[in-house]
Amino acid sequence: RFNDIEVLIKGNWYDVETFARRHPGGRIINFYRGKDATQAYREFHQRSKRADRILKTLKSRPAVKGDSTTDNDALVADFVKLRADLEKEGFFKPNYAHVAYRFAEIVGMHLLGLYLIFQGWYATGLIILGVVEGRCGWLMHEGGHNSLTGYIPFDHALQILTYGLGCGMSAAWWRNQHNKHHAMPQKLDHDVDLNTLPLVLFNIKAADHQKAPKSKSWIRLQAFLFPNVICSLVAIFWQLYLHPRHAIRTARYHEVACMAARWAFIFGYMPMYFGFWPTLIGAILSNGIGATYIFCNFAVSHTHLPVVAKDDDVSWVIYAAHHTMNVNSGAGGWVDWWMSYLNFQIEHHLFPSMPQFRHPIVSKRVKKLFKKHGVPYITMSYVDAMKVTFSNLDNVGHAFYG
Repeated sequence: RFNDIEVLIKGNWYDVETFARRHPGGRIINFYRGKDATQAYREFHQRSKRADRILKTLKSRPAVKGDSTTDNDALVADFVKLRADLEKEGFFKPNYAHVAYRFAEIVGMHLLGLYLIFQGWYATGLIILGVVEGRCGWLMHEGGHNSLTGYIPFDHALQILTYGLGCGMSAAWWRNQHNKHHAMPQKLDHDVDLNTLPLVLFNIKAADHQKAPKSKSWIRLQAFLFPNVICSLVAIFWQLYLHPRHAIRTARYHEVACMAARWAFIFGYMPMYFGFWPTLIGAILSNGIGATYIFCNFAVSHTHLPVVAKDDDVSWVIYAAHHTMNVNSGAGGWVDWWMSYLNFQIEHHLFPSMPQFRHPIVSKRVKKLFKKHGVPYITMSYVDAMKVTFSNLDNVGHAFYG
């Protein structure tokens, strides 16, 4: 009834053979050829009137009974109902006071870190600057998902400023790559977060799907190298090559300007007070702290969980249930702050355009949905999540080394 030039969206099959080449989101649309893309379309384009206008211009035909996953999967049908209820109840609406708090926090942390450095408290200041660099990563993540103000151009502008000035990276590159991850997390040849060689290997099955050079000795030691060394190398590679190259190649000069402003402040202004070499060392240290903070915390959410074979298909809900996990909020909700509510990865993958501070509230209803259908709801303490993440790195290193 369908072929691989079509995708199913909200009851209609759309011919995307020609449109796929100019899809604003890139080749991610090809992941859903011949498949039901309704949930993915809704989550990626909830606030985009432009997407709906484009969709209406594409050649289409009505689907028949049995084509949609909601026709055959009671779990997906109940998920669709839950999502509709949450939307009616206002869970997807932005909270401007929360957004203001988040930005005030990163501005305040930057000012505090710089003040301490100028007062001679170098170690404390660098730690704070490193942590706030990571927190800029958390915050720009919300902008990239359009869940800050709910107005896409403004959210993207906030993301560009936060990621460019705060981390020295490209927002457009991040959106392009991260949406592929959200489309099909932990799926071989689809999820770019599995394409991590030569620096790190999270799943032994991913090794054969990458052409990058592979050092057995390096991967054997990856559990020890991942914090600080590997995380720092990834950040530096992104900052100095991958992200500026993408911004220049795609003529996103506003992103180039933000990244350049960051480096101008660090290596143009700071050396006037501290000299070049102390500034360079401080920049490397704080950058490493920020990279380790955010990459290690992201790693607990997926990397130790099973992968999906490249030719297998699972539903949007099962991707979230089987291939993501949550970390408990901890005493006083400290983990919620530390991970900027992305410790609720199950909810984030089900509802990526929902403001993330609402995930703890929604989690109770998601857990109830999963229990009704006998689907696991994986959650563990922060310490246990770190243990299983680094145990996986060590086990994969052993297996790869042979």
